[in-house]
Amino acid sequence: MKKLILSLVVFASVLTACKSEKKEKVEVKEEVVVEETVAAEEVALDNVNVETSVLTWKGTKPTGAHEGTVALKSGSLVVEEGTVKSGEFVVDLNTIKCTDLGDSEYGQKLIGHLKNADFFDVEKYPTSKFVITSVENKDDKLAVTGNLTIKDVTKSITIPATVSEENGVVTFKSDKFNIDRADFNVKYASKKFFDNLKDKFVDDLVELSFEVKATK
Repeated sequence: MKKLILSLVVFASVLTACKSEKKEKVEVKEEVVVEETVAAEEVALDNVNVETSVLTWKGTKPTGAHEGTVALKSGSLVVEEGTVKSGEFVVDLNTIKCTDLGDSEYGQKLIGHLKNADFFDVEKYPTSKFVITSVENKDDKLAVTGNLTIKDVTKSITIPATVSEENGVVTFKSDKFNIDRADFNVKYASKKFFDNLKDKFVDDLVELSFEVKATK
């Protein structure tokens, strides 16, 4: 009996550990409406350094994972006395790279697939963007809420981030966060859209993180 109880305790511990490692996606809400006059003034600032700013990504499937980067096309970031007032980051989806495969034949094939109509449909939707709508201090970090647009869908999400400043350069750096691509109408090999995929599915959760550098 003691052995049985000990086995059950060990099994429960393993289950608890597995649950703690499970990915959690950011909460998705309806788009937050921003006043056009304020947004237009901030976008015109365009002070983000697109050469040193980047969006990183990681996607997984039953047989493994791939990760990479996407460059920013433009953006603005307004910071006053260490507080983020506003920001907009426009991501250039034509610059998608897969860093773990590099320029290999399979790497090029994967990038082509990600750009195709059955995934991000880059020809029709060449950019995505994240527009900051509010910022709160929470647990020694910033809880940054913004409208994330992918394809023809815009949703409000909140991500943890930090802001630092050195020699007139402001760095906005988010923690890694997971979005559900199905929320943004990215359907390829998603179990939310297709049945009987068995082990041929691609996980709906995609890990992202921003590192954006801007001049004051």
